[in-house]
Amino acid sequence: MTKNTHPQEDTAPARPIGYIGLGDMGAPMARRWLDWPGGLTVCDMRTEATDPFAAAGAAVAATAADVARRAELISVTVVDDDQVRAVVTGPDGILSTARPGTAIAVHSTIADTTAAELARTCAEQGVELVDAPISGGAGGAHQGSLAVMVGGTEEAFAAVREPFGAWADLVVHAGPVGAGTRMKLARNLLHFVAFTAVGEAQRLAAAAGLDVADLGKVVRHSDAITGGPGAIMLREDADALTPGDDWYPIMTHVRDLGEKDLSLALALGRRTQVPLPLAELAFGALGGALGVGPGPAAEAAAEDTTNGDGR
Repeated sequence: MTKNTHPQEDTAPARPIGYIGLGDMGAPMARRWLDWPGGLTVCDMRTEATDPFAAAGAAVAATAADVARRAELISVTVVDDDQVRAVVTGPDGILSTARPGTAIAVHSTIADTTAAELARTCAEQGVELVDAPISGGAGGAHQGSLAVMVGGTEEAFAAVREPFGAWADLVVHAGPVGAGTRMKLARNLLHFVAFTAVGEAQRLAAAAGLDVADLGKVVRHSDAITGGPGAIMLREDADALTPGDDWYPIMTHVRDLGEKDLSLALALGRRTQVPLPLAELAFGALGGALGVGPGPAAEAAAEDTTNGDGR
């Protein structure tokens, strides 16, 4: 697919686009729609996030409802399931003003069941929702080289494929609503299980008298060709991090994302009766492997297990 092109001039007029959530991923993705022929409307609670878009010619909306008054395709990149629900079905949400034929694309990594639930609610108003999680990080968003995994009908996929090409060079139709999220969870299961293995490998190397920093150099050298967990092997040692360490907020952020995605993957595994023993191990061990200890999700799960509640 050709990147950052808008090949709709010879067909129907381009649909006006809206973007809700201008964080580390949303802002660079939305920026690549600034020259979209149908126009761009953005929305974020922070004026410092919307001001650069206003200066570049985009319309700014105060609420998700205001976005839906102007846009026919609305992308959503917020933090979690609750925020997605609020944006879509809340009092000032998209559905309060959306016209039939509007399409909503949720790029946040949420539960696949949440995507299916919201899609059913949207369908009652003639609105189509697709789950369209992304992979490739902020760098891929800036470069327009993300991968996006779309769950939705064939018609919905056809409607979003060309617009998504502005910021993704791989657009995959994973299946019906929820399938995009299930593909993202499978991809991220591999990602975060590998991150957990990094800590184990570093501890083994240190115990064997090897230079942990040199091991990281070797892994990154090969991973520059093959890809892999060497992307986080930049520390000088494998010791636990302290809150004052520059790496601490970075690894805490990675841990929180990993625990969320792994918990979602484990829930999917239980529902599909697929054993995921390494994912179970990684869920409890990821924070330790990253040097910051377990996060709230892993601590809550451990407490439930101790109390005999299970997970």
